Amino acid sequence: MSVEEKAAELGLTFSEVAPGYLNLCAQTGNLLMTSGHVSDLKGKLGDGVTVEQGYEAAKDCAIKILNSVRSHHGTLNGLKVIKLLGCVNSTLDFTDQHLVINGASDLLHELYGKDGDGYHARSALGFAALPTGVAVEVEAVFEIIDG
Repeated sequence: MSVEEKAAELGLTFSEVAPGYLNLCAQTGNLLMTSGHVSDLKGKLGDGVTVEQGYEAAKDCAIKILNSVRSHHGTLNGLKVIKLLGCVNSTLDFTDQHLVINGASDLLHELYGKDGDGYHARSALGFAALPTGVAVEVEAVFEIIDG
């Protein structure tokens, strides 16, 4: 089953991305690099936002990333996930940023395969604040391996 078919099976829908102030997905050679995509959820992990809510927020970021990548590249097929950077708006004593960013990683594993093209490098970092108070921001790098 192709990545596009898996995404449809999961109920993911995508739309065209209109050009904006920044490029949401830039290509150099066979690499696609995304801008940071932010969650709709606002708040701070460790202060009213749970790990489970953060996990869903990171998944939301990954869906937005996939939308931008698909809009630029025309398909989600023929790609390899190389790297994720996950930023978590969190209190100083919150230490489960990695569990939050698993929301993005798990979705990409489900689509691209944990042992295949979805097996990626990742950083999960805590921040005192993120733009507009969002809970999570994620950026990604993909390699075009077919097409």
